[in-house]
Amino acid sequence: MEEKQEITADKKNHQSPYLSIVVPVCNEQENLAHLYSRLKKTLDSLNSSYEIIFIDDGSRDKSWDILEDFRNKDNLIKIFQFNRNYGQHTAILAGFELSRGEVIVTIDADLQNPPEEIPKLLKEIENGHDVVGGLRKNRKDPFLRKFISKVGNKVLAKITGIKLKDYGCMLRAYRKEVVKRICDVNEFSSFFIPALAYTYANNLIEIVVEHNERLEGKSKYNLLKLAKLNFDILTSFSLIPIQIITLLGFFIGLTGGTFGGILILLKIFFNASNGFLTLISILAAFTGLQVFLLGLIGEYIGRIYVEVRKRPRYIINEKNNS
Repeated sequence: MEEKQEITADKKNHQSPYLSIVVPVCNEQENLAHLYSRLKKTLDSLNSSYEIIFIDDGSRDKSWDILEDFRNKDNLIKIFQFNRNYGQHTAILAGFELSRGEVIVTIDADLQNPPEEIPKLLKEIENGHDVVGGLRKNRKDPFLRKFISKVGNKVLAKITGIKLKDYGCMLRAYRKEVVKRICDVNEFSSFFIPALAYTYANNLIEIVVEHNERLEGKSKYNLLKLAKLNFDILTSFSLIPIQIITLLGFFIGLTGGTFGGILILLKIFFNASNGFLTLISILAAFTGLQVFLLGLIGEYIGRIYVEVRKRPRYIINEKNNS
């Protein structure tokens, strides 16, 4: 018991904060006051030094004004504003690069993941895990969204080899060493934070966390964005799709050759013909498939193009931390 108290005291007196909380924000003016109140109450109960980093990801409502008010009242808060919307994972990456804590926790601003669950993550970090992910067992999302996520999680785990049960939960805790490895990745098109953490972590665990309904505002991930995110993960972390294309091309060529041979034999021995329209239909089907496959190949070429350009991942337009 005395040893535990000494460790806590050491964390409290550490020059840098023991804990950094990274919160990406995009048009969450209705939720920020509740989030701040609950987050502060939870963190103050931990008896550990901390900082809260809000990244305004191009909000068009009053989110930045609210964050400035928080910062003026609380010197444990840091706020940064992107010049436009770059996306949730880029905002988290910015928070990682700006954080000073030994442990970094990410949480969304919509309060679907309760701040009160943070001590659960920290307990597992203290138990020796270097990454702790949240696992939303009783999700309060619409059925279709939950179904797509469930199928996507299984498909992605199978194809990419990244064995996460819940790719979409942003309530996660990371040791500083893992965060540094993520920040050192010199890539621009594959920043899906949980998957990268799985790649660089030595001892990862997922634990069950509560999940609430969104009380205010709208989700920033519609079904189209969710599908795009899964597609990005698939093409960023696995070469299997392009390998499947190679095999599929082989079988399509073999099938086409076999079909052509059968048509020739039917014509020679039975003088049979399926007609011009049938051939056009077959040609159109194969042409459509080729275009689709070329589009997938183009996804990989596009990623090479993005890497070669070496554009900044984000630009901080304004900050207020004085």
